[in-house]
Amino acid sequence: MATAFNDVFETQNNQPAEAEAVVVRFAGDSGDGMQLTGGQFTLSSALSGNDFATFPDFPAEIRAPQGTTFGVSAFQINFGSVDIETAGDEPDVLVAMNPAALRTNIQSLKKGGLAIIDTGEFGARNLAKAGYAVNPLTDDSLAQWQILAFDISAQTLAAVKPFGLGNKEALRCKNMWTLGLALWMFDRDRAPLIAWLQSKFSKNPVLAQANAAALNAGHAYGETAEIGGPLKQYHVDAAVAEPGYYRTVTGGESLALGLVAGAKLAGLEMFFGSYPITPASPILHNLARLKEFGVTTFQAEDEIAAICSAIGASYAGQLGVTSSSGPGIALKGEALGLAIITELPLVIVNSQRGGPSTGLPTKTEQSDLYQAVYGRNGDAPLIVLATRAPSDCFDVAIEACRLATQFMTPVMVLTDGYIANAAEPWRVPDRAEFHAFPVDFDAEPDADGRVLPYARDPQTLRRKWIKPGTPGMMHRIGGIEKAIDTGHINYEPANHQAMTDIRKAKIDGVANFIPPQAPEIGNSKGRLAVVGWGSTYGAIRKAVQRARAKGLDVSHIHIRHIWPLPANLGELLRGYDKVLVPEMNTGQLKTVLRDQYLIDARPLNKVSGHPFKIAEIEAAIDGMLG
Repeated sequence: MATAFNDVFETQNNQPAEAEAVVVRFAGDSGDGMQLTGGQFTLSSALSGNDFATFPDFPAEIRAPQGTTFGVSAFQINFGSVDIETAGDEPDVLVAMNPAALRTNIQSLKKGGLAIIDTGEFGARNLAKAGYAVNPLTDDSLAQWQILAFDISAQTLAAVKPFGLGNKEALRCKNMWTLGLALWMFDRDRAPLIAWLQSKFSKNPVLAQANAAALNAGHAYGETAEIGGPLKQYHVDAAVAEPGYYRTVTGGESLALGLVAGAKLAGLEMFFGSYPITPASPILHNLARLKEFGVTTFQAEDEIAAICSAIGASYAGQLGVTSSSGPGIALKGEALGLAIITELPLVIVNSQRGGPSTGLPTKTEQSDLYQAVYGRNGDAPLIVLATRAPSDCFDVAIEACRLATQFMTPVMVLTDGYIANAAEPWRVPDRAEFHAFPVDFDAEPDADGRVLPYARDPQTLRRKWIKPGTPGMMHRIGGIEKAIDTGHINYEPANHQAMTDIRKAKIDGVANFIPPQAPEIGNSKGRLAVVGWGSTYGAIRKAVQRARAKGLDVSHIHIRHIWPLPANLGELLRGYDKVLVPEMNTGQLKTVLRDQYLIDARPLNKVSGHPFKIAEIEAAIDGMLG
């Protein structure tokens, strides 16, 4: 947790105070541009060389009534000169653009933290919309925090007055005024942001100039206001990083790049069939820009058409890929069974979100593990992988392409809304770090002149992949049970038993072709293992580091290969006295571990739509170890 803002950090001789890490949250109405503000502040953090992690948190409503708590949009960033793994437990600084933003976010601000508030929005009507009977700026309800309240709206109007904008259009520059103040507070260069504004509004120079003027005015306010008290300037040094070329990447961007890289390593063109759904849509948006890499994108009319088009592409000899969130994965279920029984390579990305049905479409959760591992009719096993952070999505996507093509099977990749929308620095890897896994299509009958599409590789049980139209290689394919080797329709009980056993054995055997599980932190035996998967990685890692610094015997194990589980995982877990499994669900991995290994795995569950705080896991570790 950042500890930048406390009494030990005082500016001297007008020089910025030094801080190791800071957590800032921008919050306002969904029309106030908080995601844009946060994104550009993230850019400034990247250009300053900080390590960082972000958490965009926005409403599900396309446009909630202005000024209501339903429409509050927030963006949190944790940046520093040290290793950053999460977006931070509690903000050190909260920027609240209206009463609703203050009401929904103030309790998250750490005690003694700084709240910067736009008083220009604290009229009677907005206060009532936010549910305030009394203006919180005039009573003692905010006494535990440092408050800097002034009329940002008026300051913005004055800054952009020379450009002749209407009042409504002028107030849209408020987020840039606020960003300018934040850039001053954290000793950041404005030039890259002004260049970005000129590019963004290249077709409307007046808007570019007005927004730049607002940005400069916010910065100048920090320089010249001389308010003292809570408004100080801080400097955060660049983080120590491995040499290389870095870029900022979100989970959606990283997955798209990884899928392209995986297809290239397999020597295949890629077809992406998808239907827009939050929070999976950014994958489609990013892949649509990568046509020069042999990527075909198709926005289908519905979820079923999306996956069926991808299956068709795989049948035709390309790498079929589709994506969705939990509700869409449910619709794709029957077609997933088709891909499993035909044994075609297919990559399915599930960007998990909160709740059943529509649920919490813009909030994060990890509640689709059962759906991924078990959620199909019939005995229909497939490979399941999980990403743990935005940058990790690249490597997991490549692994999904490798396993799908090497085992001729669908592979589901589990990510979630937190990973999909969050951003972090990513060291762009060298091509030499990756080994190709080119696909070998079957183009010749066997020695007896027979075409046997379901003949198996003895090691992997992978069936042959035959491109349609290959001379002399005509074969049957479809959803009805197949005869061993030939693939002809076969209803015989013994054949169905054998084919079911083979499909299961093929997936079970993948455990022999994946890395053994090892602790991320700690020893391979001890008093407590904290076992996680997916986006809980950063919070668990930091909590375990803190616990070990206190002398506690605790280790961190994080599972990428959810199904099949690594071959040594059971033996590894039995080496600990206790096992704790933090998950953003009601205990799904915990149940799988109990079922597979008969161990007393204990759950730590959270289904609030927000990621774990480090402190929550740290408290659970303390509780488990007495």
